[in-house]
Amino acid sequence: MNLGKTIFAQLVKFLPICEFRQCVQRYQGTYKVQTFSCWDQFLCMAFAQLTYRESLRDIEVCLRARQEKLYHMGIRSSISRSTLAYTNENRDWRIYADFAQVLIQEARSLYLHDSFRVELEQTAYAFDSTTINLCLSLFPWAQFRKRKGALKLHTLLDLRGNIPSLVIITHGKIHDVNILDELPLEAGAIYILDRGYLDFGRLYMIHRSLAFFITRAKSNFAFQRLYSQPVDKTTGVQADQIITLHGFYAQKDYPEKLRRIRYVDMQSNKRFVFLSNNFTLPALTIAELYHCRWQIELFFKWIKQHLRIKAFYGTSENAVKTQIWIAISVYVLVAIVKKRLKIDHSPYTILQILSVSLFEKTDLYQLLANFQYTLPAEEPSNQLNLFT
Repeated sequence: MNLGKTIFAQLVKFLPICEFRQCVQRYQGTYKVQTFSCWDQFLCMAFAQLTYRESLRDIEVCLRARQEKLYHMGIRSSISRSTLAYTNENRDWRIYADFAQVLIQEARSLYLHDSFRVELEQTAYAFDSTTINLCLSLFPWAQFRKRKGALKLHTLLDLRGNIPSLVIITHGKIHDVNILDELPLEAGAIYILDRGYLDFGRLYMIHRSLAFFITRAKSNFAFQRLYSQPVDKTTGVQADQIITLHGFYAQKDYPEKLRRIRYVDMQSNKRFVFLSNNFTLPALTIAELYHCRWQIELFFKWIKQHLRIKAFYGTSENAVKTQIWIAISVYVLVAIVKKRLKIDHSPYTILQILSVSLFEKTDLYQLLANFQYTLPAEEPSNQLNLFT
């Protein structure tokens, strides 16, 4: 049994501090810093995410109540609400964004060989955005409507492990389809998009990058069928067609052939029409891949329910982005701990255990592995699970 280190200190051991220092140096995070370092700030904000703190004063009271344990948890400075507020507002949020990318790369390497709903050799990504509503009078930089503020999290989710490989934070006025221009395209990868991203010029950019896309057609979609391929209608696939776009501007934006698949879900009896530039995968596999796009909706729901990204400790753009990136780092850290310790519990269960155990001095693996919990029997549902 580990009687020397708290659970929080053992979690910190999973964080690559050398890479964190490189991120700090990259953006001069040590400039005019005497006591409260960027590392102290990160640990305090991570503690707030893990324990669901409501405000800066809440963080201050909780940490000061266990002052004798802070040094061994990795926090070397005294905690005050004003210091936290100042550092969140003034220290470059890109420090924590870059560090989150370091953790993301580590997590993706751990989940590289994991399987998901579809047996696939290529990397499959789901891309979408979620909106976080804000009060415009408190967050005037987050313009959305005339009397409403909001920001958007544009996320590229790796379906192996459900790890967010890319997150772009913008104010609410930015249209989702414009973010496709900033997407790093990986040759051979499959990008699964909602029909809100149906822009043939940008889809052709994905095609020219030797990547593949799967999206849904709109109801007024005009096309010309070249020929049809045989299908097994008992699987739900009703048509598998090779088409070209109809219309001068559509053909100009996407001059090559496309694949159109008409699919009917047997359970809900809903009809779907998919478009793709992949001509080798079976039609049913493409339909199943698009079904996996729901994982990103569950990811957004999960982080909004279990992390602090809807209520913020500061009102400046820097403070908001700092809090979001540290929340993403905590999410990825839980995924890394789950994989490295080979824990069968879901990240939700792990997060709940950690939230009430951070000051305990016991072995982290024993704490998580010896926890016995059985989910109650549920009625059959057609909704997917984010973590299995």
